[in-house]
Amino acid sequence: MLSVGIIGYGTLGKTLANYIEAEQGNVELKAVLVRNLPESLDPSSLNYMVTNHVEDFFNLGLDVIIESAGHNAVHLYGEKTLSSGSSFIILSVGALGNEELYNTLREAAKRYDKQIIIPSAAIAGLDRIAAGVLGEIDEISLITKKPPKSWYGTIAEEMTDLASLKEPYCIFEGNAREAAKLFPENVNVSATLSLAGVGFEQTKVQVYADPTIQSNTHTILARGEFGQLEINVQNNPYKSNPKSSPIVAMSVIKVLRNLSSPVAIGL
Repeated sequence: MLSVGIIGYGTLGKTLANYIEAEQGNVELKAVLVRNLPESLDPSSLNYMVTNHVEDFFNLGLDVIIESAGHNAVHLYGEKTLSSGSSFIILSVGALGNEELYNTLREAAKRYDKQIIIPSAAIAGLDRIAAGVLGEIDEISLITKKPPKSWYGTIAEEMTDLASLKEPYCIFEGNAREAAKLFPENVNVSATLSLAGVGFEQTKVQVYADPTIQSNTHTILARGEFGQLEINVQNNPYKSNPKSSPIVAMSVIKVLRNLSSPVAIGL
């Protein structure tokens, strides 16, 4: 039985918990770590522990810990997760745009013989990209478009009047490292693509607020010795958190199934 913990209990964390609870396989949710216990929480209604006691959480001997609480959680708990004997599934992948943090976690994973696992989450085609970079690569780029409501609370509000947009507006063009810093909750996909491919500096990114669409869209373009790839993904956003999509939680469940099943598909 694969024992699992989650850091974070927002929209994404709760979705993950529900999916894991519904799984009829070899995965068991043991605990969720939160900053503050929800006042409405009824522990007796849950089959897992929800705690704000950090040491209690990390002393459970979990096989896998899933981060769903933002960049700061990766900084705070990444190395602690690995040193506690757990592999670490990271959803706030943009945090790894910090080169020092990435190197620290990678070395910790080696030292404690554990894995840092980055799901495909909101995009697709990472298996092809990761294989393609074994040969010469000419270009890898990402175009991300989301409805204006997805950009509230970000620097995009300082750049344009999101409420009055009538056509797509480019709020960023540059490389993936810059994108990850400016939009930590919105373009984790650029960091994931960078790590699978040619790195943060060489991955080109364009980001749009687009009032003509209802879904979060990501278009990946890659050319190289392997051939050419173009993937367009349209993700339905959460109503309660339009910056993210249910497919992110679904991709984590796929990872857990691969880790706990005798047959693994799509690695």
